[in-house]
Amino acid sequence: MEITAATRFELGTSGLMPNFRYDLRTTPPDVFVDETTTNFSALQWGDLGRPFEVKNYSRHRRNWEKTHAAPMPVEIQWEHFNKHFHSLFIKAPDKDGSLLQQRFLQHVKALDFGEAFEVVEELVQMKVWNYVHRMEDAVWDPRGKRALFEGLDVEKPNILFLGAADGYEAMQLLAMYPGGHAVLVDYDAFCETERFGNFPGAYPFLGQNPASGNWDIYHREDFDIDFVVDDIRNLKYGREFDIVVSVGLIEHFPDEYKPLVFDFHRRFLKPGGYAIATTPRRQVRSLIFYRVMESLMNYGYRELMDARQLGLYAYENGFDILRCGFIKGHNGIIAKAR
Repeated sequence: MEITAATRFELGTSGLMPNFRYDLRTTPPDVFVDETTTNFSALQWGDLGRPFEVKNYSRHRRNWEKTHAAPMPVEIQWEHFNKHFHSLFIKAPDKDGSLLQQRFLQHVKALDFGEAFEVVEELVQMKVWNYVHRMEDAVWDPRGKRALFEGLDVEKPNILFLGAADGYEAMQLLAMYPGGHAVLVDYDAFCETERFGNFPGAYPFLGQNPASGNWDIYHREDFDIDFVVDDIRNLKYGREFDIVVSVGLIEHFPDEYKPLVFDFHRRFLKPGGYAIATTPRRQVRSLIFYRVMESLMNYGYRELMDARQLGLYAYENGFDILRCGFIKGHNGIIAKAR
């Protein structure tokens, strides 16, 4: 979609576009279930149990490993994931679903049941994606993210987004705290050119207008953003960011590497800066989602956890938890380094 004018959308409204939902409602509830009262210094893993590891890997990964007689390297896992995940965002479920139904009927008439079965899988995935992303708005979840991000003591923040993909959350932060700058980091160049590069310019972000103090609508083109294609381990920044954020990053690291990933959040923060992290929630809906979507989503190590598990990981790795809870599909924490 090329339309970027804010007048296309009205404050206080929510509605469906061909491949996303927009939500500019300014009244509660912005759903964030707060569990910040948890005493993380007294919490033990025996009280919580361990996160659930998603082990049903994509058949594309299994086929690659069979062909190459070797484990799929992490870099290739991410390349496959990003391309398949992005393919969902650019689909228009109503239109593309109708085309899939036509393909299914053609294969059945031709008695090509193998191809028909593959189309059925695509149809199911399309319907699940339409429900999760477009109807429930549980992937971007602007109302939940705004509720999680509110109340930060920052002005024109300098933001570092680790494993940025499409950069959505950095743009939401820049809308809520205008005038800042964001650096998006991802080592897959596809994210710069496609996932962020082709993020829909029409998508409206709700934020505050510092001049008027009123709600305003922002778009991708309004934000000051740089994209860096590199491994996080190679970054040369100092402690210069007001906010370091990651979305869906921590759960891809087994426990022996979690101190490293939390150090990524710490080492670039200004004194008193905010670390923000989200991970997919451990809930029945998530378990079903990663089962139905396994061929598109499950290429590498992945955990599902609850908010207190995420908070305990952060606390054990040197952070004080300012906010901990969950939104529709994700856990979220805001923390400061001790």
